[in-house]
Amino acid sequence: MTQTLAKTCNKYKHALPLLLYGIIYMQWFAWLEKTVTSHYYLIHLRPDDLIPFCEVFVIPYLLWFVYVAVTVLYFFFHDKDDYFRICTFLFTGMTVFLIVSTLWPNGHDLRPVTMPRDNLCTRLVAMLYKADTPTNLWPSIHVYNSLGCHFAVMKSARMEKHKGIRIGSLILCVSIILSTVLIKQHSVFDVTTAFIMAAVMYGIVYHSDVLINFYHNLHSRRKRKPGTLL
Repeated sequence: MTQTLAKTCNKYKHALPLLLYGIIYMQWFAWLEKTVTSHYYLIHLRPDDLIPFCEVFVIPYLLWFVYVAVTVLYFFFHDKDDYFRICTFLFTGMTVFLIVSTLWPNGHDLRPVTMPRDNLCTRLVAMLYKADTPTNLWPSIHVYNSLGCHFAVMKSARMEKHKGIRIGSLILCVSIILSTVLIKQHSVFDVTTAFIMAAVMYGIVYHSDVLINFYHNLHSRRKRKPGTLL
């Protein structure tokens, strides 16, 4: 029993960074939500006023939580290298977001004062507005993480033959990005800066294997027996 438990823990020890970062992120974000309430820099561009409110896009907006969780868990169980790549991508962007929100509190005034219609989707949007304040927006983590998940799917060797999943990922990714502005959760500025940050991280994570090579070198050193040179 003890040996089985030890093997299981060793097999899934790569879950530790995910769990630790999840705790740190949620605590930090919760603090920001309580702290940044009225005094913040207003983010508002002219294109924001030209984008209509479309409540049906609350559905892909909420599906973001499932999209990110399923993508990370898939690679957690099936491909450690791609798992570490997506974690590096997501964690870096989310940390930048937390630092920006801490040093430069921001928010917007784009939400409609009253819902233009009464239906299931507008009720869901109203519930979302109550749960999530219009602050701590830049860059959009909804956009950034959606791009990160889609990059992970497209760069995965395991997904090369699964065209349906790749196409579905693209459709969901695009829908989530559109949803951020169509339900007035984010400004065009938040979306644009998220794209820029994602492009930079894509080059670092997927065009360079420095981080993965570092992990493998560290892992191989731990496996070496005392007194051996190789």
